[in-house]
Amino acid sequence: MAKERILLAYSGGLDTSIIIPWLLENYDCEVIAMAGEVGLGLDHDALRAKALTCGAIKCYIEDIAEEFITDYVYPTLKAGAIYEGKYLLGTSFARPVIAKRMVEVARNENCTAIAHGATGKGNDQVRFELTVKALAPDLKIIAPWRIWDIKSRDEEIDYANARNIPVPVTKANNYSMDQNLWHLSHEGMDLEDPANEPLYEKILELCVTPEKAPDKATYVEINFEQGVPVAVDGIKLSPVDLLKKLNEIGGANGVGIVDMVENRLVGMKSRGVYETPGGTLMYAAHRELELLCLDRDTLHYKDTMAQKYADLVYFGQWFHPLREAMDAFVNTTQERVTGKVRLKLYKGNVFPAGSTSPFSLYQEALSTFAEDDVYDQKDAGGFINCFGLPMKVVAQMKQRNGLL
Repeated sequence: MAKERILLAYSGGLDTSIIIPWLLENYDCEVIAMAGEVGLGLDHDALRAKALTCGAIKCYIEDIAEEFITDYVYPTLKAGAIYEGKYLLGTSFARPVIAKRMVEVARNENCTAIAHGATGKGNDQVRFELTVKALAPDLKIIAPWRIWDIKSRDEEIDYANARNIPVPVTKANNYSMDQNLWHLSHEGMDLEDPANEPLYEKILELCVTPEKAPDKATYVEINFEQGVPVAVDGIKLSPVDLLKKLNEIGGANGVGIVDMVENRLVGMKSRGVYETPGGTLMYAAHRELELLCLDRDTLHYKDTMAQKYADLVYFGQWFHPLREAMDAFVNTTQERVTGKVRLKLYKGNVFPAGSTSPFSLYQEALSTFAEDDVYDQKDAGGFINCFGLPMKVVAQMKQRNGLL
């Protein structure tokens, strides 16, 4: 009888390094590893060699960086989705693109199960598994963290050392980190106490601290077409190269460092530090352009929907029909979000420094404090009387009843 084939979401980090031997020890199986190349510039040869040394029979390294940006980052950017006002969803929308490719590889390799290294306390287990349920409901899912006897990252290191498996962390430097082209996250160790200031000098990799940023402001110009960034400082770039460029510029100016306590889907709060330099610039510029190009009612309604969109992405519901339906609305709002935004960066701060668009709704003649011949200020009196009538009626009722 042929052995069961299990496809493992593989990164070469602590969790997935030990999961390969653990699967082999606990299942009558063959393990195939798959790493999603989401813009990190992975050492393919080294990663593949490590997976095979740990016991995998094959290791796929799938280049999904451009798909990640165009099909996951850009829709979220256009929606203006930010989780709990701070988190730009870097890990949240990377998991479904990886899981989607895993389903494709699993089908090609006749796998009956998909395994992942996400903790039973976290959000990533949901993101991986909901994607599999949405795209391949027949595949079995194996989540070692929910069933093995290992209780901590320190015990994982002991497990690896006992089997001579090299891992990229030590007990003294054991942050849980996730990186893709959009961001780098840091959790664990001293960050688990919200009272501790993050050791930025120790943990930051994409950004300098604001103190080390240049003493002179940096300006950057971003062009958008229908809500999508297409050029930096007048130079058109591919989605991957454009984000890399903005990461360089933002990171060098200490832009995009977020320290937050967030509400995980499973119910607990967690604390992490996120570095999202290029994404922070994209969001800031996109917002300025929307303020210029969208009418008030559409903008305000879109803002209310953005929170729900962020929740769906954070909760792993990327392939939910509601998110797909929201995209139809968002894409309509973005049809005229085209133009150019200039940003001023200074020691971690981002300031708008001018925006232009052929679809701008701003009319200087209407808003000027100088003399104009297009707006009759006397019209405002009648408008206020009508707009304020319900409030006036309530006040009159209170007066009649001695309540005012």
